[in-house]
Amino acid sequence: MSIDASRLKHLYPLDSLRPEHLEVIAREADSAEFGVGQVLFRAGDSDEHTHYLLSGIIAGEYPDGKRKDISGESLQGRYPLGDLMPRRFTATVQSLTATIVTVDRRFLEKLITFDQLTRSDGFKHLDKDPENRWVFRLLQNNALRRVPAGNLERLFTRFEEITVKNHQTVVREGDDGDYFYVIKDGAASVIQAGDGEPAVVAYLVRGDSFGEDALLSNSVRNASVTMIKDGKLMRLKKSDFSELLKQPAVEWLSAAKASILVRQGAGVIDVRLPEEFEERAIKGSMNMPLSRLREYIAHLDRERSYICYCNTGERSAAAAFILTKLGFDAFALTGGLSGMVKQLK
Repeated sequence: MSIDASRLKHLYPLDSLRPEHLEVIAREADSAEFGVGQVLFRAGDSDEHTHYLLSGIIAGEYPDGKRKDISGESLQGRYPLGDLMPRRFTATVQSLTATIVTVDRRFLEKLITFDQLTRSDGFKHLDKDPENRWVFRLLQNNALRRVPAGNLERLFTRFEEITVKNHQTVVREGDDGDYFYVIKDGAASVIQAGDGEPAVVAYLVRGDSFGEDALLSNSVRNASVTMIKDGKLMRLKKSDFSELLKQPAVEWLSAAKASILVRQGAGVIDVRLPEEFEERAIKGSMNMPLSRLREYIAHLDRERSYICYCNTGERSAAAAFILTKLGFDAFALTGGLSGMVKQLK
């Protein structure tokens, strides 16, 4: 459950955050009670969590036998618990109970970065609305989890704000891709026609993004996006999107590493057209054409990793980005179909 921000304001480096940003962390944090003897993490673990000890005592036991006790009331208790990765010690609750607050490490790092950026007099994206809700939703985007916090300053510097009106079509199906968009204010509908009648397939609100599919695959827009309320959009041109978001967000795998993951249970997704799939495909792969990928999401296991492939890597990069954005552990295959076939022989 979330926690009152007042209980976090003495923690480092949360004590340096603007009050409104600390409130965001408080809403996203998870507070839980642990009992004596429970292990919070073990030496050698690597994860995406930052833990704070609000009350109680934690014993830190190192592999070489050394030990230190950490109290929530001590100066040391102000700092994250064993935050270096991989974990250097095993953390075990020594007191009857201990209250632990857990925050997603990558989101925390990005929010701290954004907090620092807003302190610059020249920062142009700090609204009178102190919540900046579109920013925080964007920072929580799963695809941005892999984007280095250092890219954020350039990202916000290169964003361009535009005003849009109700019924205005921002991107049109079949057009070339030129920008990536984030809704700063307002709402929009996503309309897809394909070979049939146009139909609304999704609605977008503040903080949602769109337009990345065509930029990732170097193809035309696969849907139209029309505003259903007046609003404002932040847009990023194609070259900036590729530099700041696409390259760090898409994780590529060699055929050898992909083969290992497949043997460990990863799924393989062929994002080419059905005709291409029928002509030649990797044995055991699932055909989910890029243009219809979102239709298949309900059939995928969120506990499973997925490797996307096509002929060259363009479409698979787009698919991996989309799946990552939707919360899946997804990769793009370097070298496409030929390299994987050779590796699996």
